Amino acid sequence: MKRLTAGLITTLLLSPSVSFAQDDAAPPTAAAKTAADRVVMFDGKSLEGWKGREDLWSVEEGQIVGKTTDTDPIDANTFLIWQGDAPQDFELVAWFKIEGGNSGIQYRSKIVDEAKFIVGGYQADIDFTNQFAGILYEERGRGILAQRGHQVTIDAEGKMHDQSFADGKALASAIHPGEWNEYRIVARGNQLQHFINGTMTAEVIDQQPEKASSDGVIAFQLHRGPAMTVRFKNIVLLK
Repeated sequence: MKRLTAGLITTLLLSPSVSFAQDDAAPPTAAAKTAADRVVMFDGKSLEGWKGREDLWSVEEGQIVGKTTDTDPIDANTFLIWQGDAPQDFELVAWFKIEGGNSGIQYRSKIVDEAKFIVGGYQADIDFTNQFAGILYEERGRGILAQRGHQVTIDAEGKMHDQSFADGKALASAIHPGEWNEYRIVARGNQLQHFINGTMTAEVIDQQPEKASSDGVIAFQLHRGPAMTVRFKNIVLLK
C-alpha cells in the first residue's frame, strides 16, 4: 500500500467533500474514522479544554499562543496541558510556528508538578534554531531518544540500537522556523513516529518496561531561557 504524506492525510481528514472510495492509497484507519474518533482539540476562540499559566498562554487570531519575556523570565519549563481524554494509541496533528527559543509537544506524559504545570515524558521537539526540531526527546527522563533521521529501538535493558534512515541536515531543510509547519505524531503500541511537513523525522520502538510509557497527557511546552513565542493551530486528535 502506498504511504500518504502527513499533509495529504490532514487535508483529506479535514475536508468533508473528500471520499476515500476511489482512493486505494488511503490507509484503512483514516478511511474508517468517525466523528467519535476525531477530536478537534482547539475551538479557535478559547483555551477551553486546556490548562496552564494564564499569564503565559492566550488565544490570538485563532491560534494558541505561548509567550515568555526577558523582563519576567520563567525559571522552569512550563506547559499548557490538554484536559481531555488522551487514548493510548492515536495520531495527533498540529500546526506550529516558533519565534525564538525551544518548545515541543508532549504526549504519553505525566504531570510532575500540577501547580506549576510541569510535565515529563515523550516530546516531539520544536526549536527556532532548527537543531532539534523533529527529534524524540524525553522531558525529565532519558533525554534524547532519537535524533532527526534516526530510528532507535530501546531494548528491555535500556540499550539503544540506533540506525539512520535519512540525513538529518536534509530533513532540516524541509522545516521552516518562523513559519507554519505541520507536526504529526503517531503512537501505536511501543512504536512512536514523528513527521514534519509530511516527512518522518524520527522513530522509536521503546521496549524498556520500567521506562516506556503507554499513555498519559498531551501538552505544549514553553521553555525557560530567552524570550520566545510559540503558536499552535489546527490541532486534531485521531483515536
